[in-house]
Amino acid sequence: MMDTKNTQPYLPHELIILILLRLPVKSLLRFKCVYPLQTRFIDFEASLHQDTASVSLNLNCMPSESHSYIEIKGSCRGFIFLYSYSNIYLWNPSTGLHKQIPLSPIDSKLDAVYFCYLYGFGYDQSRDDYLVVLMSYDTTLANVSSHLEVFSLRDNKWKEIEGINLPYMNASDDPRTGSFFNGAIHWLAYGVDLSVNLIVAFDLMERKLLEMSLPDDFYYELSFCELWVFGDFLSLCVMGDDTVEIWVMKEYKVHSSWTKTLVLPTQYFSPLCLTKSGDIVGADGGNGLVKYDDKGQLLEHRSYCNVRGQSQAIMYTESLLSPPCFLSEPKKMTQTRRKRSTRRRMKL
Repeated sequence: MMDTKNTQPYLPHELIILILLRLPVKSLLRFKCVYPLQTRFIDFEASLHQDTASVSLNLNCMPSESHSYIEIKGSCRGFIFLYSYSNIYLWNPSTGLHKQIPLSPIDSKLDAVYFCYLYGFGYDQSRDDYLVVLMSYDTTLANVSSHLEVFSLRDNKWKEIEGINLPYMNASDDPRTGSFFNGAIHWLAYGVDLSVNLIVAFDLMERKLLEMSLPDDFYYELSFCELWVFGDFLSLCVMGDDTVEIWVMKEYKVHSSWTKTLVLPTQYFSPLCLTKSGDIVGADGGNGLVKYDDKGQLLEHRSYCNVRGQSQAIMYTESLLSPPCFLSEPKKMTQTRRKRSTRRRMKL
């Protein structure tokens, strides 16, 4: 007769995997430890006034003096794109994994006073690779030069894309991050050759640039405009004197499909998310968030920080994904620790 008193419960490996796949990401990672530099997660499908959890950004590889200069530049498939003075960081808040990426060789030599940078972060599904893209236009030289560079996480290095004409400048006073949509990164830019404002996109699979025209009779300054993804469409958010207009390209790359879909009664609105019910959530220009319905009526407003200019927001989707070569610390540091461990083992 078999003794079952000390028999441990057993579940097949395949069944365990199926169970884990059904659990929320937060449940799987609730016992992760965190460090200072607070971030807040807000469920946009719920009320903005609902209590939200706070977690911390664990970037041990980042010098402590640069923490206050981190800028949130974008997100893609669960990874957040952060920028500081001398480095770029990719961070998955769900797993705590992050990777430090140095500025490109060309970017580190350019004069930042001219703000001719266009950044982007996206996913190349053909190679299962994540790419950081930089387009720079150097006006400090006697002969104007432009560059298009790509950092591949799979290859773990920067590479300049040569043989492409780059007659584009950042039309804003600040470096801008493009919107990742339909496999390409999109920016609002100034076309130097044609002296016209336009949308320029970089296809991550084809490694090619393409242009799209803005709506007819579109005379707004691009400094007051933003590109974003409105549900399943590429969209423009235009800030006027007393209202904010939302334009949608209902058929991708088709100029005639541009349609003004919404007018919001406010002077500033930076869109973040379209909820399942059709409400729009965005930043209010200070340290708060606002929610409007699909008719442009204000539903909610909430401030999250008392110090003006200290908060930043980005749309983020939870994910347990780990891209190729995604390290939690710089490679050199890892190698150093391995050497130290080897020495200790040898001494013992």
